[in-house]
Amino acid sequence: MFEHKELQKLSGYFLEPGSRKGQEVYFYRITMYSQEIHEFILKYYEAARASGAVIEGRIPNPDEKNLDYYGEIMGMDFKMDPGFLSASLKKWLPRMREYQREQVSLAIYGTLDAMRREGKNENMQKNAYIKFMCWLYYKFEHVVNQLGEQNIPKILYEGEISSYELKLMSILSHAGCDIVLLQYKGDAGYLKLDPASKLSMEWKGEGLVPFPETFHIRFLREEIQKEQNNRRLYGQLPTVQNCTNAWIEGKGLSDIKVDAPLRGSSAGLFYNCFCRINGVEDKLTYLNDLFQFQAELKNKGRKVLVLEHSIPQPTMEEINGVSRKNYGSQEQMLVDLSANNIKYTANLELQKLMKKAFLDIMLEEAKAPGMSLNKLTNKAVYLLCWLKRYQPKLFQNWKMPEVSCFIFLGACKVENEALFLRLLARLPVDVLALNPGLESGGCLEDKLLYEIHHMESLSVDKFPLDNSGVRMGTAAYHAERELDTIMYQDSGLYRNQQYGKANAVTLQTMYEEIALLWDQEIKYRPNFSVVDGTVNIPVLYAKVSGVKEGVPEYWGGIKRMVTDNTVVVRQAPYINSTEPNPIKPHVTEFFKNGKLQRGKIKGHPSYPYGFLREEVQEHILDKLQLLIDERIIKGTFENGMEYTIIAVVLNLKKEILRMVQKFDFTKKNPKLIYINTTEELMGLEDSILVSFLNLAGVDVLFFIPTGYQSIERHFNRKLMEEHQIGEYMYDLQVPDFGRIPSNGRLSWRDKIFRRGS
Repeated sequence: MFEHKELQKLSGYFLEPGSRKGQEVYFYRITMYSQEIHEFILKYYEAARASGAVIEGRIPNPDEKNLDYYGEIMGMDFKMDPGFLSASLKKWLPRMREYQREQVSLAIYGTLDAMRREGKNENMQKNAYIKFMCWLYYKFEHVVNQLGEQNIPKILYEGEISSYELKLMSILSHAGCDIVLLQYKGDAGYLKLDPASKLSMEWKGEGLVPFPETFHIRFLREEIQKEQNNRRLYGQLPTVQNCTNAWIEGKGLSDIKVDAPLRGSSAGLFYNCFCRINGVEDKLTYLNDLFQFQAELKNKGRKVLVLEHSIPQPTMEEINGVSRKNYGSQEQMLVDLSANNIKYTANLELQKLMKKAFLDIMLEEAKAPGMSLNKLTNKAVYLLCWLKRYQPKLFQNWKMPEVSCFIFLGACKVENEALFLRLLARLPVDVLALNPGLESGGCLEDKLLYEIHHMESLSVDKFPLDNSGVRMGTAAYHAERELDTIMYQDSGLYRNQQYGKANAVTLQTMYEEIALLWDQEIKYRPNFSVVDGTVNIPVLYAKVSGVKEGVPEYWGGIKRMVTDNTVVVRQAPYINSTEPNPIKPHVTEFFKNGKLQRGKIKGHPSYPYGFLREEVQEHILDKLQLLIDERIIKGTFENGMEYTIIAVVLNLKKEILRMVQKFDFTKKNPKLIYINTTEELMGLEDSILVSFLNLAGVDVLFFIPTGYQSIERHFNRKLMEEHQIGEYMYDLQVPDFGRIPSNGRLSWRDKIFRRGS
C-alpha cells in the first residue's frame, strides 16, 4: 500500500509519481487560510476536477435502491480476507485493472482490520464494507480506475468529515490517491475522530489566519469562471513581458541609469524599474543629484517625462475622444474600451502590451469593495485619456529593449493617478515616484513596487529640469529648517506666520471674561488648537447693552479695550450703501453653481487684493465662501443676496485690510469695536462685514448703551452673546478716546465739559 509522507511545500502535491520517493502520497487537512493557501486550493481544485473528485458536504449514504442492487449482484457474503475482497471488487467493479484491485482491496482490508482491533464486531465490519463498496461504485469508480496512472488521482473534501467518510478517504489514500480536507471550522471536530492524527496530517505554515466566512468551493468556481472570461478579454497576448525590479540592486537612481541591454539578456523580457524613494539621503546634494540624473538619461537618448504633484485631469476634449457605449457588464465594457481605444499601429507588440497592462490593472481594480460598473468605467476612461496623452513622450519609435522613464514628484494621493503609475510600471517604462518631503496619505501601492526610505525630509516644489530652476539650500539653511521643526512642531511655540489656514470658534463667555481674554494671545485662550496645519481660533463675538457704573467709567472701559490692532466704529453705518464699489458690477461673473470662481476673481482687473500675501487672499476667499454656504445673512440664495455679500467682502476698507494682512493666527487677533448710541439701525453691509470678520478670526464687540436692536435684523439666527450690564442710556456722545488717559479715566476738566452725560 501507499504511505503518507510529509511535505515541505504544498506544491509537492503536484509532483508526478516519478518525482516522488517510492510509493508515497499526501493526505493533509487544511484548517487555516492565507493567500498562498488560496492559490494552492484553486490549483488543486482544477486537478481534482480533471482526475479525481471534489466533495462539497457529506457523501450521501447508500439508499435502499443502492443496497438492493448491491445485494442482487454481490449477495450478502462477507469475509475478512484479502482474496475475498479482491474477488468481490473484480465482480463489483469489473473495469478496474488487477493492480488497482490489489491496492484497493489491501487498503479496505487494512481499514477493516483497524476496526477489528478497535473492538468492532464482524457485523459492524460487514456494514462498513458494504457502505465502502457502494460508495466506490456510485461515487468513486472513475477515481479508482485511474490509480497507477501518470496523474495521481486527487480528492478535495470540503466540510466536517464523518467517521466512515474519513475511513473511506484513508482507503483511497492508501490505494494511491492524494487527498486534501478543507476544515473551515478548525481542527476540533476532526480530532474527535482521529485524536492522534494517524490518518492525516494538519498543514502548518506561516502567516495563517482563520478562513474568511465567504471562502467556499462555489466561490472558487466563480473565480475560475471569471479568470476564464478574463482570458477571452485579452485576445492575442504579447510575445514579451515585463521583468520589473528583479534585476535591480536597490540603489534607486543608479539602477534606473543602467542601460536597458545591460539589465538582462532574455529575449522575451524587457527589464524595467518601479521604485518609490521616500525622503532624501543628503539635503545639500539632492536637487543637484536629480538634475544630473535626468540630464544623464536625456544624454543617452532616453525618453524622460516628469510630472509634479499631480497628473492634470483629462480635458473634456480628451474624454470625448474616448470611444465608448452603454455597457451591461464589466466584461463588455473592458472588451470594447480596450479594443477601440488602445491603438499603436507603429508597433503592434507595444499595442498588445498596453492592452494587457490596461486589462490587468482594471480587472484588479474591479475587485475593490463597492466598485460599480459606472465607477470602473470612469476610471478606465481616465487611464485611456492619460495613456493616449503621454504615448508620444514615452513610446515614440519604441523598439525592444528600450525603456523610457516616468518621474512623479510628490506623494501620489489620487487613486486614478496611482492606477496610471501602476499601468505604466507594466510597460517598457521605469516609473520613479519621489516623495522627498515624506508626505503622508499616499495611495500608491503595488506588489511590484520597490521602496527606499531615507530619514531626512526636504520640501521640493519643482523638479530641477534645468540649472536656472535649481535652488539649493546651504548647510546653515537646512540646519535652521531642522531647528524650526524641533522648536515649532507640537511644542506650543510658533514662528511668525507659521500657518496659512484657520477656522474661527466663537467663545461663549461671561461679560467679565471679555476684558480678561480681549488682549490675550490666541494660543492661551480656551479651545485653541492646531489640527493638520489648520489653526482653530477662539474668538469673541458679543453685544454689550446698557451702561454700568456711570458714563465716565463706561467710556473708560471701552478705551482700555482699544489696542494697537483695533478698528473702532463710532457711529452707524460704517459702510454706506451709496459708497462707490468698483467690484459690484462684476460679481455675477465670480459665483456659479454655489462656488466662488477664484481664478476669475484673482484674474479680474477690478480685483483689489492682489497686493496681499497669497495666504491672506485665500483666507479671505475661504471665509467668503463659508459666509455664503452657512446662509448667515437673511436672503442668501434668494434674490441675489449672495452677490451683495461678495461685493461687500471684496471691497473692504483699507484699515480692515491692513489688520487682516498683519493677522498671525497663533498670536493676538485683530479687533473691531462697534459703538452705536443712537436709534440708527446698522445696515446690511455692516452686517455682512461683521459676520465675515467673525468667521475670519477677528474679535467683534458691540457697545449699545441704548439696548436697541442693531445688527440682528439681517441675521438668520442668533450669532453673538448679548450681555445686559446696566441701565439703558440715550443720546450719549462718543468721546475722543485719544483724550482719555491710558488708565481709562476722564480728567476733571473732561468730566466738567463732557457732552451727553
